[in-house]
Amino acid sequence: MTLLTLAIASGVTRAEPWPAWRGDVAGSGVTTAKDLPLEWGKGKNVRWRVALPERGNSTPAVWGDRVFVTQAVNAEHFRGLMCFNRADGKLLWKAGLTYDKPERTHNANPYCSSSPATDGERVVAAYGSAGMVCYDMNGNELWRRALGAISHVWGHSSSPVIYGDMVIHYHGPGDGAYLIALDKKTGEPVWRVDEPVWKTGPRTDGFKGQEDKGVVGSFSTPIIVRSGDRDELVMSFPMEVRSYDPATGKELWRCGGLNPLVYTSPVYADGVIVAMGGYYGNSIGVKTGGSGDVTDSARLWREVRHNGGIGSGVIYNGHLYYHNSGGVTYCLKIDTGETLWQARLPGMGKSWGSFMLAGDRVYTLSQSGETVVFKADPAEFKPLAENTVGEMTNSSLVVSDGDIFIRTHEALWCVGAPNER
Repeated sequence: MTLLTLAIASGVTRAEPWPAWRGDVAGSGVTTAKDLPLEWGKGKNVRWRVALPERGNSTPAVWGDRVFVTQAVNAEHFRGLMCFNRADGKLLWKAGLTYDKPERTHNANPYCSSSPATDGERVVAAYGSAGMVCYDMNGNELWRRALGAISHVWGHSSSPVIYGDMVIHYHGPGDGAYLIALDKKTGEPVWRVDEPVWKTGPRTDGFKGQEDKGVVGSFSTPIIVRSGDRDELVMSFPMEVRSYDPATGKELWRCGGLNPLVYTSPVYADGVIVAMGGYYGNSIGVKTGGSGDVTDSARLWREVRHNGGIGSGVIYNGHLYYHNSGGVTYCLKIDTGETLWQARLPGMGKSWGSFMLAGDRVYTLSQSGETVVFKADPAEFKPLAENTVGEMTNSSLVVSDGDIFIRTHEALWCVGAPNER
């Protein structure tokens, strides 16, 4: 069992490093850091700011003294990875490849939107149609793997997950999407599961009445959770959630109830997976540990045309805190699906980013560069602070060793309270 898996099993999330999107293989978005600043802005509690070449929606990965960010440069057809010194933001190295074939995406979703993943010895970056590349910590290429073209009107965003000796990745959305596990040392395939061809039927989401024109696909990143005596790889596909044995790719269970379009990743706590569809999609709660089709036996609740957004939420003491893309946040009981409260976030609010949890504080980053901090309290919405860096962003907050990293369309920021470092 890996150290990260042991951390999931014991309920402990490592504060340092932040090796992948949402921190750990469970995609929890949780840090154990207790010294995070509540206030920052230009000229206040900012350790450094370094300009980036172009827009980007991915989040950094952090390990030790290194911060990794995926980055595209369109004029050069560049897809690559940049590594910065976490102490001062100095660029240590830049590596990548050239991909000059046509690749569809949405104007608001620049290339290289997948976040990198690292285990402290290597760092892996998924470049969509350009494939996946693995580097050592000094930027030397170890291997690259062609995964095939992705063709989707909104591009892609799923990020790789390092699990034991494998890199697991959802290569999609679009026709021919699949889950694949690669040997992290060689890049050789270990297993592959093709995404089924979905029969969507009448739509209840935001494309209701547009069955032939409505967008279908998942932008989810799979998570790995501990359920009883086994690990489960859980993925939110169009129409349903599926669980696999991460070592072999063998299907363990599946649960229907979602809609054809999925933005968020599943979230997990206390034996319960919560999965949310996008664009007024459906949301479900399902127990892990099952076998076969568990829609009738293990699904705890389902809400049609629910209020899930683009970013993923966080769970604290049996309650899910999440928001829609328009800036309204919600508190939901994960065992029943009951919404306890909803409130509009202060400031601009609109966001594609995912929540981050530190103790009982939830941090959420809006598109305008504002971060609202509020208390994870099922009784009511309790805002604690509001800060801004004043730059556009579609990314999520990253935390490591008391520092907060913010990737905007213009720059990479490191925020931290004054200390002896």
